[in-house]
Amino acid sequence: MPISPTQGSSGGGTLVTITGTNLTGTTGVHFGTRAATSVTVVSPTQVTAVSPSGNGAVGVTVTTPGGTSGPVPFYYVGAPFKQTLSPSAGSTAGGDTITISGIGLTSATSVAFGANSVVPTVVSDSQITAVAPAGAAGSVGVTITTAGGTHNGLSYTYVPVPTVTAVAPDEGSTSGGTAVTVTGTGLTNTTSVTFGGNPAPFTVISDTAVSAVTPPGAAGAVDVTVTNDAGSDTAVGAFTYITPPGV
Repeated sequence: MPISPTQGSSGGGTLVTITGTNLTGTTGVHFGTRAATSVTVVSPTQVTAVSPSGNGAVGVTVTTPGGTSGPVPFYYVGAPFKQTLSPSAGSTAGGDTITISGIGLTSATSVAFGANSVVPTVVSDSQITAVAPAGAAGSVGVTITTAGGTHNGLSYTYVPVPTVTAVAPDEGSTSGGTAVTVTGTGLTNTTSVTFGGNPAPFTVISDTAVSAVTPPGAAGAVDVTVTNDAGSDTAVGAFTYITPPGV
């Protein structure tokens, strides 16, 4: 007598389909010692029942005027609890692999990033991975669905890939120390600014501007690169290092 699904929330409420024979006169379905909260006879070979609350593994039995069937195992699963997700931000284009750690994740069937859901890969009961779908810039809630229920409470931030449109001033001393404003788009979540590959201290002014102080560099034109959680953009040869005059 197969049943489907074979597991459900410890809080009850799982609709279970039971398949067998001579089920027309079904008078009750029990999950362990507890009666199902709702029983519907679909046909002589099929009955549906809504599981009561419970814990662990129990036997599901069907009772008719002819007697009671042998038990078929059903497993109660606790609601998932997620503790962390990493990384917590990524490109609006999606495609980043997100690792979610927690408890009770073995039966995870869905991870929703806001309104968009993806099917996760179960690594263990304490870890799953999911590829973030595309999304609009901003933060969304992350919800995990398992046989035990759903859990939310964490968020994921979609970040547009930055663009660099101008660097001003566009030249300064090889000794560094020039205050520069980098303008572009998607700069709110900037994680680094480099001049010729050398990191510069920076401050985010707005989504369209970042101020930075140039590090020392060799004379000549260098690339200026801005990076955030979604990616990076490079203005080729946008800043020129000039050797100061000798006296």
